[in-house]
Amino acid sequence: MVTIGSNYATLDDIFDILFDNELIELQTSATQRVKDSFDFLKSFCDDKLIYGINTGLGPMAQYKIDDSQRKQLQYNAIRSHCSGCGEPLTPIYAKAAVLSRLNNMIKGYSGVHPEVVELLKELVNQDVLPIIPEHGGVGASGDLVQLAHLALTLIGEGKVIYKNEIQPTADVFKELGLKPIDVHIREGLSLINGTSVMTGISLVNLIKAKNLLDWSIVASSMLNEIVESYDDHFSYELNKVKYHKGQENIAGFMRTILNDSQLIRKRHEHLFDKKVEDKILTDKVQEYYSLRCVPQILGPVIDTLAYAEDVIINEFNSVNDNPIIDFENNNVFHGGNFHGDYISLENDKMKTAITKLSMLMERQLNYMMNSKLNDILPPFVNLGVLGLNFGMQGVQFTATSTVAENQTLSFPMYVHSISCNNDNQDIVSMGTNSALLTRKVISNTFDVIAIEMITIIQAIDYLGIQSKLSAYTSNIYERLREVVPAFKEDTTKSDDIKSIRNYIETHRLDLDKSLV
Repeated sequence: MVTIGSNYATLDDIFDILFDNELIELQTSATQRVKDSFDFLKSFCDDKLIYGINTGLGPMAQYKIDDSQRKQLQYNAIRSHCSGCGEPLTPIYAKAAVLSRLNNMIKGYSGVHPEVVELLKELVNQDVLPIIPEHGGVGASGDLVQLAHLALTLIGEGKVIYKNEIQPTADVFKELGLKPIDVHIREGLSLINGTSVMTGISLVNLIKAKNLLDWSIVASSMLNEIVESYDDHFSYELNKVKYHKGQENIAGFMRTILNDSQLIRKRHEHLFDKKVEDKILTDKVQEYYSLRCVPQILGPVIDTLAYAEDVIINEFNSVNDNPIIDFENNNVFHGGNFHGDYISLENDKMKTAITKLSMLMERQLNYMMNSKLNDILPPFVNLGVLGLNFGMQGVQFTATSTVAENQTLSFPMYVHSISCNNDNQDIVSMGTNSALLTRKVISNTFDVIAIEMITIIQAIDYLGIQSKLSAYTSNIYERLREVVPAFKEDTTKSDDIKSIRNYIETHRLDLDKSLV
């Protein structure tokens, strides 16, 4: 089990829960903090005016609520904000949102009853996932609309995804013996204020983006083998004089992946240690940029993802609702911890970085497709009869089109604020929109790398160099060939792309650990 509580959760913890379906348990001391926070608020709020407990919400906070209507206010807050549109989040993203909300509540600064964290835990462990529409929140009071749909599940209403089917929440709760929460003080406001949906989506984005980067490093390494490139562009000596950690890391990964390749050449053996008499060189002295500049291109990507991981994991471990109930200092603090700017900006940076990664893939793909550029492969890496067969010609259109969409989607949401809520929310983050667009860019890029990897293994077959690959890339080649066999005759390619994509998505290379 993974323990959730006052401890600082890591990306590995989150991966174990979301992708390996590890169960979670609540730290006893943390659940006690939740109870202490609730008990303090219960006594503290009796004779005081506190936002969202005995006032309206947002610009209607000027209206005082009668004590007899305080519970109804919380139910009204949930139901009225269930106004989302669009497709529901797929299960992995919905589960990440529930996990993020739990990790916020378990810190003991929200004043909710302990039954809230207990039910959130059960939703994660039993894969009972709220129907959360994609569109609705502006990311300022957090994910008000999307979190209202999550809260609707907790009060036993609406519908959920359970056993891959959309079912009424009440029916699923009855089947599993789960009890909806009761509203005690401010459960409604606590649940709908916060950044948990945008954070949940961002966690999955980050995990997938890191996997994409690893596969891109491997693809770039295999392409260097295909063209029998020189090794100096990823050498330690060249990259150490450019003071960027990411560039050095990418070059280091490539050196490790290719250390026993029989295809990578030493420049001194071919050009320095012997006299070259030819006036016109048929062999390239330097590779094209999409091969030679991989450390410089992917270096900023790995640096961006590393920083994004720090920010997103910090947000996941943070308290992000409003107000903050501080029982240790006997006070309630009002502010804006629900504002999603950190998440919005990091997703914009991630989608820009992944778009550039997809552009590198597309250029590498074009290099392999164009026989006049590479001088070693037939047009479109066609293993059949030229003219009669078309090889990979058709899939290049898909890759190019998909990368073009990524470029358009890369326009930032972080600076796209529109005032709303009677101008109470006069500057907003659009964090969830940013996270959703990043999700789309990442999804697109999995298609592009699937196309590139099919082309790479076709090129390896055409050249007959399987036995000369490095041990690492030979293993990758064999694994991918088990998914998609070599082909000469023209067949539909959509299923092949999907099969390779599914394999890449579900097989993390984790180069940081696997190459150590």
